[in-house]
Amino acid sequence: MTAPHARYRRAVAIPAGMAMATALAFLPNTAATAAEDAPAAVSADATPLSYVVNVKPGHGTSASVKKAVAQAGGTIVTSYDQIGVIVVHSSNPDFAKTIRTVRGVQSAGATRTAPLPSATTGDLGSPKVLSAAEVAKAQAADGQDPLEGLQWDLPAIKADKAHEKSLGSKKVTVAVIDTGVDDTHPDIAPNFDRKASVNCVSGKPDTADGAWRPGAAESPHGTHVAGEIAAAKNGVGMTGVAPGVKVSGIKVSNPDGFFYTEAVVCGFVWAAEHGVDVTNNSYYTDPWYFNCKNDPDQKALVEAVTRASRYAEKKGAVNVAAAGNENYDLASDEITDPSSPNDTTPGDRVVDPSECLDIPTQLPGVVTVASTGAKGLKSSFSNYGRGVIDIAAPGGDSTAYQKPEPPATSGLILGTLPGGKWGYMAGTSMASPHVAGVAALIKSTHPYAPPALVKALLYAEADAKACTDPYDIDADGKVDAVCEGPKNRNGFYGWGVADALDAVTR
Repeated sequence: MTAPHARYRRAVAIPAGMAMATALAFLPNTAATAAEDAPAAVSADATPLSYVVNVKPGHGTSASVKKAVAQAGGTIVTSYDQIGVIVVHSSNPDFAKTIRTVRGVQSAGATRTAPLPSATTGDLGSPKVLSAAEVAKAQAADGQDPLEGLQWDLPAIKADKAHEKSLGSKKVTVAVIDTGVDDTHPDIAPNFDRKASVNCVSGKPDTADGAWRPGAAESPHGTHVAGEIAAAKNGVGMTGVAPGVKVSGIKVSNPDGFFYTEAVVCGFVWAAEHGVDVTNNSYYTDPWYFNCKNDPDQKALVEAVTRASRYAEKKGAVNVAAAGNENYDLASDEITDPSSPNDTTPGDRVVDPSECLDIPTQLPGVVTVASTGAKGLKSSFSNYGRGVIDIAAPGGDSTAYQKPEPPATSGLILGTLPGGKWGYMAGTSMASPHVAGVAALIKSTHPYAPPALVKALLYAEADAKACTDPYDIDADGKVDAVCEGPKNRNGFYGWGVADALDAVTR
């Protein structure tokens, strides 16, 4: 059972346990040519689009291309010379095709199909907010924060036991690359890293105070994720997986909830250059669920985000990403996805997920996270795939499918919400921050470990979990997904379920 959505696609608000779905369509190629020596002519009714232009890293090549950008009718928003990615706005419908012919340009493509700003509206859905009465009656054991008894996900990864040994180091920062973080929340404020926070929505860093916060009408997604990772153990509300580490907010989604390439590139580069140890990426890069390299626009988007994520890892960050919420087998030969481009008119297309990539989830070096529910089984909605999924962690599921043990009452994941509130959400969006938190604990335990070693420990310390076979999560007598692989590396759980206790003791 599926329902379409278009936004930060790694979270699903599922009070009834419905899996969310998305889809794909080809981006139409731009055509025609522009003059080589004069600025390109633009019709009076033309509307601007955003582009990434990829060149060889360094100032020399970028300088020559920048001149050509102007001649093709483009305006440079910013240039990340360290990775060779230039962000451009242009109203010339032939801009991409023209700039691809310029010497030194390796790839270029439109980052969206809707004019600036995005023309679409709507929302994915709201989290289930805890009422004042529910907060007041919540019970927790001695030494726990008031709402911790509702967090079945913490003992599921042994985080409660880990906290008896270590809460993590204040010298470790996890960046939430997302919809923005409300750093005024009482569970987030004690651990917030202001210097590592920024607004990257335009593709260029905005460091104004509070620019990283979500607006009143914007999604609470990033705030929820931040609390899951590092809500302080301070006698207030809930507890994060790594309640002693720092968390920053890197806002990359626009007011309509789209995560465009230029913003994602900015987010990774900012994290790379501001001492971030772990990035959490609970989204996919709009407007394409899968980016096919045989399309020149989509190829350019893959290249730009790949360069940015690799740069972040080179600078010391472990990049963690959610696997997606469509119950897709990402190791299959083909997937039919119905909702791309999600910022204009989507349509069905069949793609090979080994050639058409979900970014940043399927990029080299990124830790890909699947979701489990309160009974430890793959969540009904979670994507999977042998050789694609690296690790699993709690992301919640319908309470009807996987009901937690008391005192927890919901099969979803509790998190912080803007305005000093708490509420439930579910999705691989919620699984990824659990792994980001465990990676932060590993980095706290091994402060000099490079990203490769942190990832190796993350996988080695995971609790191996055998395939669920048959997998009939809704008990209707039909197999809902097929798991392949051995206990220690399979399509549902990867190397296993993340283990926070081992992270602080091994």
